[in-house]
Amino acid sequence: MNEASLSSRFGPLLRADGTLFRLWAPGVAGVDLLVEGAEPVPMRRGAEGIFECHVPGAGPGTAYMFRVGGHDVPDPASRAQREDVEGWSLVTAPLAPTPELAIRPWSEAIIAEVHVGTATPEGTFRALIDRLDHYRDAGFTVIELLPVADFPGRWNWGYDGVLLYAPDRAYGTPEDLRALVDAAHERGLGVMLDVVYNHFGPSGNYLPLYAPAFFRQDVDTPWGPAVDLENPLVRAFFVESAQQWLARYGFDGLRFDAVHAFATRGTGTFLRELAEGCRRVRRDAWLVLENHDNVARWLERDGALYTAQWNDDWHHVLHHLATGEAAGYYAPYAVDPLADLGRALAQGFVFQGEPYPDAGGHPRGTPSAHLPPDAFVAFVQNHDHIGNRPLGDRLVSSSTPEATALLRFVLMLSPQIPLFFMGEEAELATPFPFFCDFSGDLAEAVRNGRRNEFKDFFAHHEGTVDDLPDPIADSDVHPAGFPIVIRPA
Repeated sequence: MNEASLSSRFGPLLRADGTLFRLWAPGVAGVDLLVEGAEPVPMRRGAEGIFECHVPGAGPGTAYMFRVGGHDVPDPASRAQREDVEGWSLVTAPLAPTPELAIRPWSEAIIAEVHVGTATPEGTFRALIDRLDHYRDAGFTVIELLPVADFPGRWNWGYDGVLLYAPDRAYGTPEDLRALVDAAHERGLGVMLDVVYNHFGPSGNYLPLYAPAFFRQDVDTPWGPAVDLENPLVRAFFVESAQQWLARYGFDGLRFDAVHAFATRGTGTFLRELAEGCRRVRRDAWLVLENHDNVARWLERDGALYTAQWNDDWHHVLHHLATGEAAGYYAPYAVDPLADLGRALAQGFVFQGEPYPDAGGHPRGTPSAHLPPDAFVAFVQNHDHIGNRPLGDRLVSSSTPEATALLRFVLMLSPQIPLFFMGEEAELATPFPFFCDFSGDLAEAVRNGRRNEFKDFFAHHEGTVDDLPDPIADSDVHPAGFPIVIRPA
């Protein structure tokens, strides 16, 4: 795979005589290119509202921004930032073509889900290389990185990315990320990346300023106006982002976060274009969905669009049986959990068109018994079902050792693809609460939002709302109990 072979409409295009800078800004009349150390240069408006400007001699390392309506903004398709998301974007050199190495087939995948920033004391791509032998020796065949797309601040659990083409500088450079993937391949480990295309983080996203067509003001989501997937340029922006993670860095697969959260009618078209675009770059890429809607047709083997789906049904029923928890999204699985477990083990989805309580009794899901077991990724816990808990506690804190061991036994014997959250292989009890690095009013809004979301939790548990981990903690050790150093700048 070679990134030079990719067609691209977004981000800087490095040429032999300089760089072609581009910005899709259909909502404004003019854009100036800012190159560090030079006078602003007006950009030429082209087809579809894409502004362009060629700068002779601008090569790798050139720092640039765009001036739109008096605002200096980074490139939304930046391949790297010099510092944080609101600063200078950098022109990057092409990485060498990814070497062709034999990786085990998907049917043999045993996945370790890993957060780069907390997997080592240093929290970097390079430091994680030194942990790869552990994952290989523990029996894993794949590591799946939580999102690394550039987010605001010094640390984040991963789902507040705003520059979806650039690895976050806190973890390292593009070359560092590529070194991590290559080192994993040398050890026979496949590497996947979690990507988030259903929303942008709450800080550092300037697309509404110059490309309001990116969003639908008449369709709301929990994160604000919905991404407009009926717009072909919006769909192309995400497709090219996915392609570059595969082609530029050599990832073996991608996991697409919460595709059920897309709220516009272009979702079906987008999911097809996304899979087809990824397979043009790498035909055998592992493409995995998180999709609460349980739509089996995306996983049909004849069409070869998507490889598998995270099986939340499998998790929910097993978690209920192990802990007795029956509130929230565990409630639908508390009615006849043994029957649900049998269906999850044998057929994948528990809900295959039956009425779903959380959806007002509307049908959820489609028949899945005809799909092979490796169309499903199964897990006892993952980042969501730990990080979204009030205290970020792992299963060992709410279940007996015997029950936890039984769930792990069932997971390892299941023919579905098993996934473990980092540290689970060592039975760690270390919490993994939600955390971020916002400031000002946004920081207080996040704190208050967590308090309001979990205000009823302590009616049934010891403690008070003051015992919730502070998601904006700025200390060497997170108050929730991270043994990993989260380092101040």
